[in-house]
Amino acid sequence: MNSKSHKRFPWFWYLLVLFVIVAFAFAPIGSVILCGAIANAYGCKVDEGSVHPCIINRHDYGHLLYSLGVMGWLTLVSLPGGLFAFVGWLIFLILHRVNWRKRISDSVPPPIPPPTATA
Repeated sequence: MNSKSHKRFPWFWYLLVLFVIVAFAFAPIGSVILCGAIANAYGCKVDEGSVHPCIINRHDYGHLLYSLGVMGWLTLVSLPGGLFAFVGWLIFLILHRVNWRKRISDSVPPPIPPPTATA
């Protein structure tokens, strides 16, 4: 192997972006699950037709639960958007990884040279 140390592939950043894509795609489902869990725990009725009162500790959370439940409809946009973002992420990852491996195997320095020191 070459005596020069090579920079490792930035897997951390790719996994971070993948986590953000998955979180965006499934966030509306999380809001529906939260709505259902709260409504079941306190015996409240929640549906998409209208707001029903849900008294928890002398406060009415019916409108909040209704909003959380209706946010499930955003899944119709977020899942296809997340799929589109995932495909773009995967294409970018494959192209970057192939280019990086080729550059490492050819022992070519990175395309951006380090800054030179000026006196």
